[in-house]
Amino acid sequence: MCIKIICSGTIGDHGVAILLARGQLELEGDIESDSCSLLPMVTALKETAAEELVWMRDPTRGAIGTTLNELAEATGMAVVLEEERIPIWQEVHGACEILGIDPLYVANEGKLLAVVRPEAAVRAVETLRKLPGGESAAIIGEIATEPAAKVLMRTFMGGNRVIDLLVGDPLPRIC
Repeated sequence: MCIKIICSGTIGDHGVAILLARGQLELEGDIESDSCSLLPMVTALKETAAEELVWMRDPTRGAIGTTLNELAEATGMAVVLEEERIPIWQEVHGACEILGIDPLYVANEGKLLAVVRPEAAVRAVETLRKLPGGESAAIIGEIATEPAAKVLMRTFMGGNRVIDLLVGDPLPRIC
C-alpha cells in the first residue's frame, strides 16, 4: 500500500472569500475564510499517528498545488492526486471557474497537508474530522515512484493532468 496524502479540509476558501470581500469582482457568494489555528490539528495528528506521520505542511502561500510540487521536488517522488477526492465547496469551484483560476493554487489559511503511512490514514482523517476546521478532511492522493518529482492528478474524466509548479501569482497578494 502507498503512503497517503491527507488534506484537512476544503481548499481555496480563504482566497476566494478575500476576493469577494474586496468587492472588485462582479461576483457574490457566501464564502467564509478558513482562517484558524492549525495547532489543534497538528497536536491531534501527532498524538493519533505519531509513528506513521511522515510530513506536514501549511499550504497557505501557493496553496496545495505549489506545496505538493515542493514535496515532490524535495523527495524525488511522485504525488498522485485524485481530483474527485479533493474537498472544495461548489461555490469556491464556481468562482474559480468564472475567474479562470485553478483552485489548487488559491490560498488557504486554516488547512494542512499531511503525509501518513497507509495504516494510519483512515484514523488520521477521522481524528481531523472531529476538530473545528477539519470536518471535510480527506485522503486526496498518495506518494508513488513515477512520474519522479512530479505532481499528477487523475481527473474526473479518467485522464491524468500534470500539476506544475506555479510560476508567478494567479491572483494579487491578498493579505
